[in-house]
This record gives sequence, C-alpha cells and structure tokens, in this order.
Amino acid sequence: MIVPEKESVMPAVKPEEFRRRAVALARQGEKPVREIAKDLGISESGLRRWMSEAAVEEGRAEGMTRDERAELVRLRRENRVQAMEIVNRPGFSGGRVVPATTVVGC
Repeated sequence: MIVPEKESVMPAVKPEEFRRRAVALARQGEKPVREIAKDLGISESGLRRWMSEAAVEEGRAEGMTRDERAELVRLRRENRVQAMEIVNRPGFSGGRVVPATTVVGC
C-alpha cells in the first residue's frame, strides 16, 4: 500500500494586530500559553516567540529589535555589493602581488 506524503504547509502570516492581542492575552496569565495558542489556532512555540520578540521591542529583554535586524540585513547587503564591485574592477588581484609586465623594445 502506498501512503501519500503529507505536504508541509507554512502557516499564514498573521497581522501585527493579531500578534499584539495574542501576546496581551498570554501576558494576562488567565490561561496557560499552550491553551491560548490552541484557541487562536497557532502553535505554542509561535506564540512564545511573539512574546519574546515583543519583550525585546519594548526594551524588557536583550536582543535585536526589528529595526536593528533590518539595518543589519541592509548593511550586509551593501557590503556584498561593494565587495563584488571591488572584485570586478580591472586589475584586481585578490590580494596577490602581480608582477609588472616589462615592455620590450622601447
């Protein structure tokens, strides 16, 4: 008997307002995080991650904020582009010493 493979489906991205309200519900502590996540149709680990991210954004925990992470991504991209521009310049030797060519017959 052949059993069809289950497709791995990524959950839909939830709106920011949904995330904020879910975090607020979890912080109230009236129900366990697991139960709140189940009621909202999301994973417990996802809700806990949102809670951690919210704590960082609010300055209550160590870590990189969304803005800091976006800046890091932008700067790394700029560095890659600049590195490629240097590598693609005429005469780039990759740090090796290239002997000068001698012109014969002058």
